[in-house]
Amino acid sequence: MASTESHHILPSPKFDTPTRVLIVVSPYYQDVAQNLLAGATTTITAAGATCDTLEVPGALEIPTAIKLASGAYDGFVALGCVIRGETTHYDTVCNDSSRALTLMGLEGICIGNGILTVENRDQAIVRADHTGQNKGGGAADAAMHLIAIKRRFTKTGSGRIAPTSEHILMAGEAYGDQGTT
Repeated sequence: MASTESHHILPSPKFDTPTRVLIVVSPYYQDVAQNLLAGATTTITAAGATCDTLEVPGALEIPTAIKLASGAYDGFVALGCVIRGETTHYDTVCNDSSRALTLMGLEGICIGNGILTVENRDQAIVRADHTGQNKGGGAADAAMHLIAIKRRFTKTGSGRIAPTSEHILMAGEAYGDQGTT
């Protein structure tokens, strides 16, 4: 049972430079969405970032909205809930929204996926609870981590990705080595 598992949570990043995040939420199950949104907003604010919210009709529209806004924000949080019904539509919505978000992530868009995919309403309530597992906050934290990782690397004039720090520990080096990198 998931509630008895222990998990390691990375410390949340903190930003001292302007960081803008767009939360794209489907309020199809409004009470669940509001709890996810509250968790995401709290996490983003605690990281020193600011956020805007955009509502879309359903989970399938979330990736499209993120792609349309991709140049205007540092990162995104996708929030919604899909509860299994009597047809295969559940599988389509879950798979297609997740796949689209993953593909955009591979393009370098920083996205935390907080679209719940659950068997029933009770599972959704637990995962959106303010005091429990709030997956909205977890998705926001994932987006914050991806933004921090992206900022660590910059494009050089040659199109190569290069680290922004002066020294990076390379494979085979020990800490303190002054080898060239």
